[in-house]
Amino acid sequence: MVKALFYHLTRNPAEVTARMLLARALQTGWRVTLRGGDAARLEWLDQALWLGDKASFLPHGLAGGPHDADQPILLTTGRDCPNNPACLMLMDKAQADADELSGMERLWVLFDGQDQGAVAHARAQWKALTGAGVVAEYWSEETGRWQKKAQSSG
Repeated sequence: MVKALFYHLTRNPAEVTARMLLARALQTGWRVTLRGGDAARLEWLDQALWLGDKASFLPHGLAGGPHDADQPILLTTGRDCPNNPACLMLMDKAQADADELSGMERLWVLFDGQDQGAVAHARAQWKALTGAGVVAEYWSEETGRWQKKAQSSG
């Protein structure tokens, strides 16, 4: 059963938290689809992930290539998940619904705490998912380290 984890970003940019979660997912053996709301930002993230340290390299691809189904991490703005992920990560107000999460392990929703539109979008996403029975947790980094601030029972 999927668990939705909402990450309220107040100190680090989304790419820092994304890199941490993506690394953990790959260590667990999970594939991830990272769905963004902005194609240009995903292209930037694609380049940033290629420039990382070789020891912390995260194998990934930008959707639209011939090997989308083979990607351990697939960056996309689309609703399809051809890489058969165990996890879905949402950034930049990307949307997911409870039906598409069937069979997944995790949903991560990363949202910028300085952007009131992003906060409102995350609240609406929380309400929709928990209303559909998805178990969710709300995490905040306001103290400098991640702390769980709320949890739903689904």
